[in-house]
Amino acid sequence: MTRAVGTVVRGLRGPIINEGDDIVEITVDTVLNAAKAEGYAIADKDIIAITESIVARAQGNYATIDDIAADIKAKFPNGKIGLIFPILSRNRFSNLLRGIARGAKEVVLMLSYPSDEVGNHLVALEDLDSKGINPWTDVLSEADFRQHFGIITHPFTGVDYIEFYKSLIEGEGATCEVIFSNNAKTILDYSTDVLTCDIHSRFRSKRILKDNGATSVYGLDDVLSQSHNGSGFNEAYGLLGSNKATEDSIKLFPNNAQPIVDAIQEKLQAATGKNVEVMIYGDGAFKDPVGQIWELADPVVSPAYTSGLDGLPNEIKLKYLADNNFSHLKGEELKAAISEHIKNKQADLIGNMEAQGTTPRQLTDLIGSLSDLTSGSGDKGTPMVYIQGYFDNFTD
Repeated sequence: MTRAVGTVVRGLRGPIINEGDDIVEITVDTVLNAAKAEGYAIADKDIIAITESIVARAQGNYATIDDIAADIKAKFPNGKIGLIFPILSRNRFSNLLRGIARGAKEVVLMLSYPSDEVGNHLVALEDLDSKGINPWTDVLSEADFRQHFGIITHPFTGVDYIEFYKSLIEGEGATCEVIFSNNAKTILDYSTDVLTCDIHSRFRSKRILKDNGATSVYGLDDVLSQSHNGSGFNEAYGLLGSNKATEDSIKLFPNNAQPIVDAIQEKLQAATGKNVEVMIYGDGAFKDPVGQIWELADPVVSPAYTSGLDGLPNEIKLKYLADNNFSHLKGEELKAAISEHIKNKQADLIGNMEAQGTTPRQLTDLIGSLSDLTSGSGDKGTPMVYIQGYFDNFTD
C-alpha cells in the first residue's frame, strides 16, 4: 500500500517534573508508554524533543533575587550600572531587574526603541516618522519620550514598561534614570560600568563598549555563570534563557545538558534497538506577524542535541522539479522521474537552483520551532514531543 502520511508530530503527556527527578528515566518511560498506548512503532531517525523547562526543573537549576544581587555587587563594586538593551518582559526580565537593582546604588536604564530586540514595541515606527525622530541617531530622555508619545502600554500585557521597570529599580532602593538609544556607546556618557542585557547581539554590544573605553563590561550571560552560595547557574549562558519561577526566584536555562540527551538516546537504543535522535528545546525561532514579536528570547533554540540533528536540511523543491526539469511529464511518469531525481540528489545542495525556496536553517531551529508550537507554553501538559518521518522524503 502506498504511504499516505509524511511527518507525524505527537505531544506526549508526562508527569509533573520536580527537582531531583530522573529526567532520563522519565523521558524514556514516557516515550515507550506512549508508543504502546497509541499503537505506533518506534523507528530509526525518530526524534524526541524535551522542553528545557522540565530539564532545568529536574536539575533544580534555580536562583534567588539575592543570588543575582550578590553577583552584581561583586562585578560592579562602585554601585553605578549602565544597564542597556533589556527585553520588555515580566516573565523574562522583571526578577532579573530586581536582582540587578538590589545589587546596585544607581542604575541608568537604556532602552532600545521603537522596540526591544525580540519585537516588543514601545512605540510604533509610524509615530517616530510623524515626530521626525530617527531611532538610529537620536537619544531621548524619559521626558523627551513622554513629551512625544505620552504613556504607551504594551498591546498584549497592558503594561507601561518604562514606568514598570523604573518602579522595580526604585523599589529595590536604587536610583533610576531612563534614556532611549540604539547605540551601545551612548551609555558611556552616563556610566563606564555597563551590563548589556541583549541576547543575540550581546557579543557585538560588548565589543563596541570595550572598544570605546568602558571600564567594565558584562552581559547577562556573565551573571550566575557560576554558582553563588549553592545557587543554580548556567556556565554557558548565565541568566540568559531564565524565567520567573516565584516572586523571589528564577529558573535558569538547563546547565550541562548534553549528557542528558546522550543518555536518553542510549537507553532508547537499548530498549528498542532503534536510533532515536534527542534534543532539548526552548523558544522556537519564528515571528508573530500581528504582534511583531520574534519568539526567540532564549540564547539558542536547543542547548543540547544528539549528533544526528546537526546541520541543515538538504532538500529539493518538488514544485521546481515539476515546473522545470520534468514539466513535460504528468501522473505516474512525473512521480517516477521526481523520485529517481531525489534518490540521486547531491549530498550538498547549497547554491543549487533545485533547492531554492527550501528553508536554509539549522535542523535544531526548525525542529525546535515545530516542537514549541506543538507543546505550547500553557496547560497542554505535553512537555515532550515525538516526531516521526521528519527526515523522510517523497521516495520513502
